[in-house]
Amino acid sequence: MLRGLYTAAGGMLAQQRRVEMLTNNLANAETPGYKADAAAMRAFPELLMTRLEDASLPSAPPRAVPTQTVIGPLNTGVYMQELIPNFRQGDVNETGLATDVAIVDGQVPADPESGRRGALLFAVENGQGDIRYTRNGHFTVSPDGYFTTQDGWYVLDDNGGRIAVPNETFTVRDDGTIIAENREIARLGVVFAADPQTLVKEGNGLFRSTAGPLPQAPGNVTYTVKQRFLERSNVDIERAMTDLLAAYRAFEANQKIIQAYDRSLDKAVNEVGRLK
Repeated sequence: MLRGLYTAAGGMLAQQRRVEMLTNNLANAETPGYKADAAAMRAFPELLMTRLEDASLPSAPPRAVPTQTVIGPLNTGVYMQELIPNFRQGDVNETGLATDVAIVDGQVPADPESGRRGALLFAVENGQGDIRYTRNGHFTVSPDGYFTTQDGWYVLDDNGGRIAVPNETFTVRDDGTIIAENREIARLGVVFAADPQTLVKEGNGLFRSTAGPLPQAPGNVTYTVKQRFLERSNVDIERAMTDLLAAYRAFEANQKIIQAYDRSLDKAVNEVGRLK
């Protein structure tokens, strides 16, 4: 009976984490470039239950040694193994701001090992030299004349250097080249993650690569950089709300199972074997 309590409690914890993930997705439904998380639910390994039959018992047939009789498998519960970002392209909307840019995916091949489609991102760097990646192209020009994110991370060019612009009256071509004062300033660094599962969310709309620095997009990957446009979040609000209700129902079902076990334990302790 106690094993059933643990199994139901594990289900409640898994659904609680799923609810937190879904509410975070809904909270970022209007965040530019946000990639919705999906939950990977896994079951704990099953236990094979057996019954040990002792030959010394009077009811047991005569045997030289005890034997085991298979009862069957027992499921030990479920847990949330990981959160997996969905890198599906979000809608692209016009903003009219010269510092807003969006990556529009073109030909993006799938990773031959994992089978997952790759991901294109902007490369950014903080003041300490740490490099992260983002799809949020809501950039700005800092007081010292650098192209930065809203949080002050420097946007990098295709050579890994910081981009200095004379003013906000510049043009970004489809290939990411920045033109200002009738000359090429730099080209936006658009990197490619062949396996997006190597990217871990970190900070405000940033990703960290667990496979080391990401390379620039190779020749077999095509994309378009659109100035004065932003990529919206790819959160499907209707689907997220439906999944949220389902997670609540699953949580309540496990809660009722625990309440039933609690009533059974209460009866076993306080009523079974009571002396009349």
